[in-house]
Amino acid sequence: MLRFFGFTDGKLVEQRFNEATLDHAVPNTGWVDAQDTSDEERDRLEALLHTELPESDDVEEIESSARYFTDASGIHVHSLFLTQSEGRMDTTTVAFILQPERLITVRECELADFRLLRMRARRGQVEVRTPRHLLLTIFEQKVENLADAIEDIHHELENVSHRVLEETDTDLESAIDDLAAMEDGNGKIRLCLMDTQRSISFLQRQLRDTQAGQEIIPDVIRDIDTLMSHTTFLFDKINFLMGTTQGFINIEQNKIIKIFSIASVVFLPPTLVASMYGMNFDIMPELRWEFGYPLAISLMILAGIAPYLYFKRKGWL
Repeated sequence: MLRFFGFTDGKLVEQRFNEATLDHAVPNTGWVDAQDTSDEERDRLEALLHTELPESDDVEEIESSARYFTDASGIHVHSLFLTQSEGRMDTTTVAFILQPERLITVRECELADFRLLRMRARRGQVEVRTPRHLLLTIFEQKVENLADAIEDIHHELENVSHRVLEETDTDLESAIDDLAAMEDGNGKIRLCLMDTQRSISFLQRQLRDTQAGQEIIPDVIRDIDTLMSHTTFLFDKINFLMGTTQGFINIEQNKIIKIFSIASVVFLPPTLVASMYGMNFDIMPELRWEFGYPLAISLMILAGIAPYLYFKRKGWL
């Protein structure tokens, strides 16, 4: 899917072209957003822009030299963005090509950051003047969305904390699953922040003489530093709750084992008495005694009650 945007009166405006005007209009647009394009769309776009678009394998490279570089096509930045996959957070790479006259983005899937930017553009809320300004605005919004994701994890963590530390009948195994999902999500957010930090550092060197770079980049760097500290705090609290939850589970398991252990000790003396009178010896006077059976039953009862009372007195029950 191809989307086109221009700059009108200092604002980002989405442009719609038909097939008849597409070839003429595309080279004059300010932002070309290529999402999950077909081979035909990709070939046509490369021919119109005279720019080779990066392949999927290229944008996934992790070396700095492969993610941040300049060439004849413009300034290249490959940055990680947060996405949702089957209820869990995941990351995907977006390729940016910044040229003097336009910004080109290449991505594989829909992203909340880009969807929100389109919604704001339709309402006339995105104030941008140049492709450079637009690129930094996208990163600025990306950091804001990451901050919202951190805030969501914090609220979820507070709910799990209440369940684990204050509720007596909570499902501890479910709490561990929730904590594991939050730890994974927080890790993905931190990874995006670290990648954004590297991207902004590269752009700071490339755009240090521009007005957009001087206005936006320092604020984005301060926000990233603050959010990085917040993710560290979340990691610490998640690990604390994970350890606490596992400790409570161990306590519950120990209680069950304790009950079985005490029960086995309580029933051991009666079992011994019953075993003695179950022997097949010829000379056992109690077997023919009138009160032999009541005596054996009484001995078994007393042998079971005595350990129970002893454990009770010691406070083990």
